[in-house]
Amino acid sequence: MESHEVLKTAFESPTTSPKEIASEMGVSLSLVYKWAQPNSDSGSGSKNPLDRVSQLIQLTKEPAIVEWLSQQAGGYFVNNPRSSCQEGYEVVPATHEIVQQFAGLLTVISQAALDNTITPEESAEIRNVWDKLKAFIEGFVRCCEEGDFEQIQKELGPR
Repeated sequence: MESHEVLKTAFESPTTSPKEIASEMGVSLSLVYKWAQPNSDSGSGSKNPLDRVSQLIQLTKEPAIVEWLSQQAGGYFVNNPRSSCQEGYEVVPATHEIVQQFAGLLTVISQAALDNTITPEESAEIRNVWDKLKAFIEGFVRCCEEGDFEQIQKELGPR
């Protein structure tokens, strides 16, 4: 989805209107409407705040910007791993690795909770293990999407 499409959808939300956005941000209503249009040579559209933030991230290569934005939205940012799909990458061992990493997460959580309290250090460790698990699973899903597992399905035959 393009940035202007994201904004157009957001502006159609019943929680706020383009007029309110323009007023709160101190910009013209026409500019807000232009943000929701494709930026083109014909003059329609305008480089919107999402495009500007994206450019800022590309120029600085600073993940803290995205992390901060995620926190402002009530979430947490986890970077997608680079594709590590290789010929011969197998589904079953990868699935077992997911189960093992999830078991590792549960171990860290249960050990931290033994004394019915979780310290900031234990919390940080839980976050670290959780983020690694999410990144590994994202890599697995990417391999699935790239079709790396198709050969294995052919070898297994019809079910």
